[in-house]
Amino acid sequence: MSSTATRTDTQSPAPHSADSHDLIRVHGARVNNLKDVSIEIPKRRLTVFTGVSGSGKSSLVFDTIAAESQRLINETYSTFVQGFMPTLARPEVDVLEGLTTAIIVDQQRMGADPRSTVGTATDANAMLRILFSRLGKPHIGSPQAFSFNVASISGAGAVTLERGGKTVKERRDFKITGGMCPRCEGRGSVSDFDVSALYDDSLSLNEGALTIPGYSMDGWYGRIFRGCGFFDPDKPIRKFTKRELQDLLHKEPTKIKVEGINVTYEGLIPKIQKSFLAKDREAMQPHIRAFVDRAITFATCPECDGTRLAEAARSSKVKGISIADACLMQISDLAKWVRGLDEPSVAPLLAKLQHTLEAFVEIGLGYLSLDRPSGTLSGGEAQRVKMIRHLGSSLTDVTYVFDEPTIGLHPHDIQRMNDLLLRLRDKGNTVLVVEHKPEAIAIADHVVDLGPGAGTAGGSVCFEGTIEGLRASGTLTGRHLDDRAVLKESLRTPSGTLEIRGASAHNLRDVDVDIPLGVLTVVTGVAGSGKSSLIHGSIPPGAGVVSIDQTPIRGSRRSNPATYTGLLDPIRKAFAKANGVKPALFSANSEGACPTCNGAGVIYTDLAMMAGVATTCEECEGKRFEASVLEYHLGGRDISEVLAMSVAEAEEFFGTGEARTPAAHKILDRLADVGLGYLTLGQPLTTLSGGERQRLKLATHMAEKGGVYVLDEPTTGLHLADVEQLLGLLDRLVDSGKSVIVIEHHQAVMAHADWIIDLGPGAGHDGGRIVFEGTPADLVADRSTLTGEHLAAYVDASR
Repeated sequence: MSSTATRTDTQSPAPHSADSHDLIRVHGARVNNLKDVSIEIPKRRLTVFTGVSGSGKSSLVFDTIAAESQRLINETYSTFVQGFMPTLARPEVDVLEGLTTAIIVDQQRMGADPRSTVGTATDANAMLRILFSRLGKPHIGSPQAFSFNVASISGAGAVTLERGGKTVKERRDFKITGGMCPRCEGRGSVSDFDVSALYDDSLSLNEGALTIPGYSMDGWYGRIFRGCGFFDPDKPIRKFTKRELQDLLHKEPTKIKVEGINVTYEGLIPKIQKSFLAKDREAMQPHIRAFVDRAITFATCPECDGTRLAEAARSSKVKGISIADACLMQISDLAKWVRGLDEPSVAPLLAKLQHTLEAFVEIGLGYLSLDRPSGTLSGGEAQRVKMIRHLGSSLTDVTYVFDEPTIGLHPHDIQRMNDLLLRLRDKGNTVLVVEHKPEAIAIADHVVDLGPGAGTAGGSVCFEGTIEGLRASGTLTGRHLDDRAVLKESLRTPSGTLEIRGASAHNLRDVDVDIPLGVLTVVTGVAGSGKSSLIHGSIPPGAGVVSIDQTPIRGSRRSNPATYTGLLDPIRKAFAKANGVKPALFSANSEGACPTCNGAGVIYTDLAMMAGVATTCEECEGKRFEASVLEYHLGGRDISEVLAMSVAEAEEFFGTGEARTPAAHKILDRLADVGLGYLTLGQPLTTLSGGERQRLKLATHMAEKGGVYVLDEPTTGLHLADVEQLLGLLDRLVDSGKSVIVIEHHQAVMAHADWIIDLGPGAGHDGGRIVFEGTPADLVADRSTLTGEHLAAYVDASR
């Protein structure tokens, strides 16, 4: 029997208390430069955070909201599991309520391990390996047999077993079939050494023949070379016998006794391979990178032809395609091939693989191939690759946190990215986006504008509300939101041309192009059309080119703008000269360091699986220097006071009077030029935003002697108001006689160019051709390319 309840009241029932938590509340946030920020962010909406570079957006979104969410989730695991996780301290904030699980999709470059590829980073390779191990003909083994990270191993021996109270010996052998190419060890390239760059053969070892960084005869290496007895250290290397040279260069690790101590002697080449070549090139120190570039040439492995796979793995095929062929295909083509496979026995695997590959295409990365090394992806591409695993997720009520997802995207692709963000929101998720592009800000349900300035001048909420409210608010972002650049009235005349002939790197189709010199040239086109391949891969070396790409600055918490730019050297010398002592005293990493904290300014206490605690050093009160060093002054300031100055203050301080130091002033001028006048000299690099790091890099490279500057998306991380300043800087560079080539998607930079080269028409194998060369006005009038259409719409809006 069922009863139907009839409702007499017309009022809706009171909302359930569980439905009342519709806000993320932040109260009193003080991370980095945030000044007691308190805001409420609506859940299940798209909130965009704006503000100049360095205003505190990332500190609020990533270092406060997302960091606390991750920390709380980590705390739900056992302490054993937490021991394997990154330890996170609680952010400096009074109240954080209403948090949900945060999924962070940032711009950190993907691990640049030589064996990491797009396929291994997204699980697509793992699925392909299972597919080929089940369907491949001939069958060669388990999924490991198709992995270029697993070497084939075999072995045999006797094992001892206890059986029935007796000890029995049995012979056992084992075999693991891996897919790694034995010649290149799964790297796809082999290294050849130019031995003339390792030593000067006219000298003996004792005379300092070795030219390898760190291999001096004064230290431990010298004792090993002198005591090994394989060759005479006083004989010039060119007089070595064949055997002696073989021992010097190639000898396998051998146990020897030197001065009564057991040591291992190893030839130079295997030693260099283990110490230098195991690292990613970008992670090397500059002097070691210069040595590697000089001494070692990398060529495609002749045995596997760059596929990284052993012959057996390449011989097993599905419908005439090997796993190596599949990884070489453009992902959009591979998705079509997978769609054509109809095998009920592996149906769930095919469905998942197809979904992953189609997510690549949907997100605008269909032009990549799975064998592309992940270290070669740009920041924007890496971010979109990380998004792939979240696109089809069934999770709801999750907070997705994006760091400028439109970086590296052509205006044509931004619309597609906007659709993806809205789709994530419409599933019932909270989407938080740090963004500068007006096209991406326009889709926000809620906007939080931080500022008013950068660094110490920022860290406050200037505006909260809708887009219309932001436009009317009069904040820096509000005033610049509708900025549109106009085409330049007068164009510069080129002073010459840089010829590129037959460029065929990656997807380029035998491109011939003349890049005008002495002007501002912008190279543009959709993501994946071949811009970087043309400029970075085809400009002949030795053309006096200074290239400023998007590789991130690597710095420890001891690195700061003063050490990175080389500014500290002239400052130390000036202090040393004024006080009649040696410069090393004025380095917090050398003799002047506070002995208690070793110059770090803080003392770290490791608490195993809990977040370590950093306490300010009581001895030096966080100043990092020994008390005696702080008694030496220059212009009435000690070294810790100088490092606490902002760039603008220091520029004035070192420009005139007793502290006048032209070498330091020149570097400070360049830092102010790129808009970093607010940074303090001693601020750790780890606290700088992405845009600040790139401009710091630009300031450092501006000192280099070179006639041609190549900039890769310099507007990355720049606020609309800062783009004007960047254009002024580019103009000054060109007017000083330099040629500037900019790879860029920002319409304001395109409109400001003297000459535009547009690649396309599409991405991957649909691109790689030049679709337009000429002035911005011609491109707008022509409207024949995607870039032309978007630039025309942008310029029209400015009228």
